Amino acid sequence: MAEAMKCGEQEFEVHLPQELIAAELEPNQVDLPQRTPAEHIRWALDHPIDSAPLKELVKAGDKVCVVISDVTRRWQSPETYIPILIAELESAGVRDEDMLIISATGTHRQQTPEEHMGLVTKAVYDRIELVDHVCTDQENLTYVGTTTRGTPVWLDKRALACDKIILTGGVVYHFMAGFGGGRKSVLPGIAGRETIMKNHNLALNPGIGSGSNPNVRSANMNETNPVHADMMEACSMANPTFLVNVVVNDNQEIIAAFAGNWVTAHRAACDLVDRMYGVPAREKTPLVIASAGGYPKDLNFYQTIKTLSNALEVVADGGTIILVTKSQEGFGNADTQRQIAGFPTMLEREKDLRENFSIGAFIGYLFAESAEKYHVIAVTGMDQKDFGPSKIHVVKTLDEALALSRELNGGKDLRATLMPHGANTLPKFQ
Repeated sequence: MAEAMKCGEQEFEVHLPQELIAAELEPNQVDLPQRTPAEHIRWALDHPIDSAPLKELVKAGDKVCVVISDVTRRWQSPETYIPILIAELESAGVRDEDMLIISATGTHRQQTPEEHMGLVTKAVYDRIELVDHVCTDQENLTYVGTTTRGTPVWLDKRALACDKIILTGGVVYHFMAGFGGGRKSVLPGIAGRETIMKNHNLALNPGIGSGSNPNVRSANMNETNPVHADMMEACSMANPTFLVNVVVNDNQEIIAAFAGNWVTAHRAACDLVDRMYGVPAREKTPLVIASAGGYPKDLNFYQTIKTLSNALEVVADGGTIILVTKSQEGFGNADTQRQIAGFPTMLEREKDLRENFSIGAFIGYLFAESAEKYHVIAVTGMDQKDFGPSKIHVVKTLDEALALSRELNGGKDLRATLMPHGANTLPKFQ
């Protein structure tokens, strides 16, 4: 019996003959040391990767910048690891007044004092200066060089004015950068808007009409992914001293931590994510049925890009993708909505995206582009009219989606891959 597909608070049974189910992809079981989240952080600090311990890298009198993620990344539980990191700096002789915490907002909004306290705890907030990076604040940006791909690198000068920079964050698959965490704390985290836009535009192939670059995708963290490679160059210009990155489970609990060299400690965290969620697949199938995982993972359509990106890895050319995503809050991002519903052609979408690139717009573009190449059917609480002239089909139940799939494919049921945890499980071919 196939696992039901979650849609918000509902579940839909998969009514397909067993012989048509090629595979049902589930996360891998990985044995990890049983520690509390705080114990994971302390263990990582005591066992740094390719680095001396942090307390040997900083000393009394050093100005130290700690880069943290913003409120959109609260799933990382920074309130757990930041106090431990601050205590480590303190034990090395670094004074409160010589520490600066910068929230790596990228292009996101500034945050409230309450949000800051939630990120670092009130105890830390009351002691250590905490500021938001503002990507449009030219007075607080310094030019540090240009990457080989032509990205002018402007970074927050308050971080660069410090003697030591420590990066923190969490690692998950990322549909553009390959993986989150690591170098993303610098670009886009504390970079200027021009730098961020130039870097993110590398997700598109050169030349209008050429669409998205297929190498810009989850788990691809090598030179073939220009977005990632560009981020690495920019980050090296900031020359971080140390890194602390965490990995969390589906319940957003820290289950592992990695500290040390900003390249290799991050890579170790990525390797763990890959071991947990990189799921072996044997064949591409003409039908993929993927659930985002139900509430709260499918609160909006914007979040469903993770599910689409993973489903694209295992669908056959010209196949059908059924995305099960309640999206009770609608698109969840105005740029995503505009890209999907606001343009009659892909060329017009692409022209607008190149001029007004944002993550939300790129997500909308990928949805619309995928619907040009495949039959994309969304099982959602949203309405067909919400999707404008895009080719995305909208239905209310999985049975309706399967009926529409038959209609679109000459009246026959298709061999299918099932992805009940589609937001997390990435199909991988050996």
